Amino acid sequence: MRFRSKSIRRKIMALLLVPLVALTSIWAFATVITGREADQLLDAAAVMGELGEPVQETVLALQAERRHTLVHIADPRRSDSLTALHDGQRATDEAVAALRARAEGEEVRGELDGDARRRLDDLLAALGRLDRVRARVADNTVERQDAYDAYNALVDPCHAFLTGMRGVDDVRLEREGRALIGLSRAREYLSREDALLAAAFTAGRMTGEQLRAVSDRVAERELTYRTHLPMLPAEDRERYQRFWSGTDGRALRAAEDEIIGAGAAGAVKAFDAERWQKTSGTVLEELRHMDRETGERYHRRVEPEAASVLLRAAVAGILGFAAVVVSVAVSLRIGRGLVRDLGALRREAGEAAGVRLPGVMRRLAAGEQVDVETEAPRLEYGRDEIGQVGQALNTLQRAAVEAAVRQADMRRGVSEVFVNLARRSQVLLHRQLTLLDAMERRTEDPEELADLFRLDHLTTRMRRHAEGLVILSGATPSRQWRKPIPLMDVVRAAVSEVEDYERIEVRRLPPLAVDGAAIADLTHLIAELLENATVFSPPHTAVQVLGERVPSGFALEIHDRGLGMSPDALLEANLRLSETPDFRLSDTDRLGLFVVSRLGRRQNVRVSLQPSPYGGTTAVVLVPGALLTEFAAAPRNAVAAGEEADAAEHRAGDHARTAAGLPLRGARPA
Repeated sequence: MRFRSKSIRRKIMALLLVPLVALTSIWAFATVITGREADQLLDAAAVMGELGEPVQETVLALQAERRHTLVHIADPRRSDSLTALHDGQRATDEAVAALRARAEGEEVRGELDGDARRRLDDLLAALGRLDRVRARVADNTVERQDAYDAYNALVDPCHAFLTGMRGVDDVRLEREGRALIGLSRAREYLSREDALLAAAFTAGRMTGEQLRAVSDRVAERELTYRTHLPMLPAEDRERYQRFWSGTDGRALRAAEDEIIGAGAAGAVKAFDAERWQKTSGTVLEELRHMDRETGERYHRRVEPEAASVLLRAAVAGILGFAAVVVSVAVSLRIGRGLVRDLGALRREAGEAAGVRLPGVMRRLAAGEQVDVETEAPRLEYGRDEIGQVGQALNTLQRAAVEAAVRQADMRRGVSEVFVNLARRSQVLLHRQLTLLDAMERRTEDPEELADLFRLDHLTTRMRRHAEGLVILSGATPSRQWRKPIPLMDVVRAAVSEVEDYERIEVRRLPPLAVDGAAIADLTHLIAELLENATVFSPPHTAVQVLGERVPSGFALEIHDRGLGMSPDALLEANLRLSETPDFRLSDTDRLGLFVVSRLGRRQNVRVSLQPSPYGGTTAVVLVPGALLTEFAAAPRNAVAAGEEADAAEHRAGDHARTAAGLPLRGARPA
């Protein structure tokens, strides 16, 4: 939501609405959470009543049918086992039919979340495969272990559905509910053990693998009880502990120890089928009654908890609504006062920030003198917090104006210092170059002439650095030409202003001349780029300068063979060259780029840096066609001679490169 164009009244209303909305949201959230908790508790009780009992009955029926099936497979000739199997199948069909009738009801499915509905569908789909298992048993085409695994695969989805049913937010009740599922799983492990042993006693033999399966089921049952019994209330936990420490529990464990201790070969002899059925049947039946009673007590604990949660939700809703009403009344009263006081402060601050201060900044940028007392007068405000804010804004405005005035004065002073120092240095350097020129013309000794040229070269470089100060200050260098000069001589003059000029190789350039007004700036620009190329490349490598005509003018390329620049550094340098930012004293490490950018902008020359094919960096200087003219023949070294060259200067030009290898010195102003 945007409030920039809104009134203060609306902003205050929005400001006050934030805590009100937050308070209302918290109130609604608390009410919904507590109500949802109660609803979940009631839904859990309802779903467990509708589906929990049928699922448990289905599990019991499948357990019984599994036992009868394994016994029948162990000895198909016994008629009593076949009768028991048919009776078990009918009981299972009745339990499955009752479960399907409950599960297909829309009211029950609507109370289940998506994951619980998916688990219920998986359970029903698994039960649909029961007929195929029975058909294989009837055809006597299934092994005992395969039938055992098939019935286990039908029971497991039942427990998975009960485990995945939507829990309650109460941690204690949620833990107890999961413990009930754990107790049912423990009974399932005992039922699997019973089915395996009953089949083994019927067959009269037991393999080592079957004995290990029995031992594993015993271990799983003990581990499950140890894990889930501590989660139950003390009363229920003690009932299970008393049972397992009682006669029936000890008898079962003693029988298991006797069977397992006898080994696979002696297991069926150590215990008979009748004794085992009596021992295990008693324990299974007692555990079924205990599990049912424990579940009923759990359901009775859930319903009162839901009622107390609903009561808390009602109390929280009423108190929260009262708090919201009081907050609205207080907020409206405070908001009207704030709107009145802030209106005046807003108008004053808007005038200062939107009118007076921008006007001062524009006048300072234009070089005008500004009086702080006139532009930022001292204002009086009240003594409250809003008045203190107004006083602080007034103080801040005066400080901003004073700082801007001081900064403008400092910039002008620094620029004047740059210009004065540079102008003085240029005058002295010009005199020094004139004196060196005269000395070069008089001497005939090659060694002395070479030394004079070296000194001339150093002076030319000093002149370029002095011009850099003038450029940084925003002024124009004093060197000017009236007539065009060959482009080749401009490049040679730039080369002579570089320290490592001997490493620079200049390819032949086309016969073009540079307009007189752009000679000084273009020479300085090329010299700065050449200086960078020599500094940032190994001393034993050469820097190549070449160029060619392009539709928009002339493209001059400077290649070095250094380490190059990273993509980020290259992007930053090109942005600096193209945008020409204002010079700051903190940019001393980028003076060359700033000078090149300022000169390029003044002459409409575009400069860009690119990765070099030699592994370094290539500087591309695009000189516009407006600065270039054609020429048929130009006097040699015209840049060095200037537009007033005479015969003596041409003779001096004949020594432009001596035996020592010194290049032509920098161009002189006319």
